[in-house]
Amino acid sequence: MLHVDHVQLSKRWNYKSVISPYYRLYYIDEGEGLLSNAGDKLKLEAGYIYIIPSYTLCNLYCPEYLSQYFIQFFEESPDGMSLFHHNRALMKVSATEMDIAHFKRLLDINPGRGINRSDNPKVYEKNAYYREYQELNNRQTMAVYLETQGILLQLVARFLESRQFEAMASRVIPQKVLDAMSYIQLNLHQPLTIAHLAQRANQHADYFSRQFLQFTGERPLAYIHSKRIERAQYLISTTDLPYVSIASETGFDNLPHFSKVFKKITSLTPGQFRKQSQQGHIAH
Repeated sequence: MLHVDHVQLSKRWNYKSVISPYYRLYYIDEGEGLLSNAGDKLKLEAGYIYIIPSYTLCNLYCPEYLSQYFIQFFEESPDGMSLFHHNRALMKVSATEMDIAHFKRLLDINPGRGINRSDNPKVYEKNAYYREYQELNNRQTMAVYLETQGILLQLVARFLESRQFEAMASRVIPQKVLDAMSYIQLNLHQPLTIAHLAQRANQHADYFSRQFLQFTGERPLAYIHSKRIERAQYLISTTDLPYVSIASETGFDNLPHFSKVFKKITSLTPGQFRKQSQQGHIAH
């Protein structure tokens, strides 16, 4: 977990094209605002909870006043697969009394986890920033750590029950495709070819590629590129590594190829993304 806080927002809360390597959860208790991107537009209103999955591009807007509980956290899984891989969309559900109690309890057992930094990117050092909050997590007692994780899981589960998510999750993906997806995620820094992936699945390369497209909506190479760029976004947002090192760590042979694929997928150069990421992290 990175942050949890209860804040009152004004017209200054107006950020466009925000994309982060962590999740955002909101509970609105007063006022109104707007979440939007190219595919979704959700009114932020009292009595609802919202989720913005990691790497989901969005705009955040408050016309006048918005009172908001917010939680920011990283998702980690043993196989590197995200719960929201097939559904990185903005979602809202009606808040229950238990949801509200969860937000308040998480804030109560994790004091001092708000965002209290300058919005000047020149003084905003993300390496120190993430290390600081990781250290706070390390200092949690086992009881607080387990309760924090349990609350986060329960809040995330509320969105897994939504019709929007179930419609995406209802497609049964063959085990060989799931295995390939997991293998890709865990070996992004290694050379990855369609022939090798097909061989692992004991399938002809053309058949494997068609199956992969059918059940993921992407060709294997496009999926590999998207996962590599997703990882690159994380490294750009959370480290000061030079782009050539990030390219190498995400499996690209050279910087020009990395930059070309990065811009194709994100519509930004790596440099533009780093600058935007530095400016956007002040958004709750």
